[in-house]
Amino acid sequence: MAITLTVLGDSAAFGTGDFDSEGNARGWGWYLSEVFHEGCSYFNFSRPGAKSQEVRDVQLAKALATKPDVAAVIVGGNDMLRNGFSPSALYENVKETCRRLLETGSEVIMIELHDPGEILRVPRLLKRVIRRRVNAVNATYYRVAEELDLILIATRKIPQVYDLRNWHIDRMHPGPAGHKLLAQEMARKLRERGFNLEIPDTPVQDPHSRAAKIWWLICKGTPWFLKRSVDLLPVALILMAWESLRICVEFCESFFAKPRDTR
Repeated sequence: MAITLTVLGDSAAFGTGDFDSEGNARGWGWYLSEVFHEGCSYFNFSRPGAKSQEVRDVQLAKALATKPDVAAVIVGGNDMLRNGFSPSALYENVKETCRRLLETGSEVIMIELHDPGEILRVPRLLKRVIRRRVNAVNATYYRVAEELDLILIATRKIPQVYDLRNWHIDRMHPGPAGHKLLAQEMARKLRERGFNLEIPDTPVQDPHSRAAKIWWLICKGTPWFLKRSVDLLPVALILMAWESLRICVEFCESFFAKPRDTR
């Protein structure tokens, strides 16, 4: 009997960064669906821009109707990028989504967020702010994975994960090679849990020219960034100010903690 693979989440689940010749997104979910020995019925209800509340309130019902054998829940990046980000709300949404899927007998997969600061060209202070929020999202993933015994892909431990050839031109989403690497890691974890599937073959080369990727960045990436900036930029400035203050406090504490020479 064919395996049912169902994907919920945001653009990282949708397949952004890996498009076929007709512009359709594929991504790690599509690669994974191709390697089950029994065959695979593949459903992807993810949507670029989705947050964890949408996954819980909208996508989950559609996913449950498919009665998945394997379900992937990839969300949190958009929660993190918005003003009013709440790790506790993310935890409740993700845990409830995963719990409901587990009740159907599904194996559930999540993916740790990479560290954007390793590949983004932004000011060092902004990298610290982004890293702090990414770490908060990942802490939520690890908590849910431990409590519910889920598969969590340790993205940061994948060899050469920050090789730019594995990333889309926006450096926020995997490129074709990066999506294939994620599919390989998922396949290995599923085999450990008794699923009968092959490891996807070696990472593919991105078929799109640099000009085509730049055109994508101008037409889609830049509008996305500007839309997010309306919400994120004010809070980013506040967070950077707090981060500067934190650095000053840590320096002062370190300086005054040093033993004085009384000679």
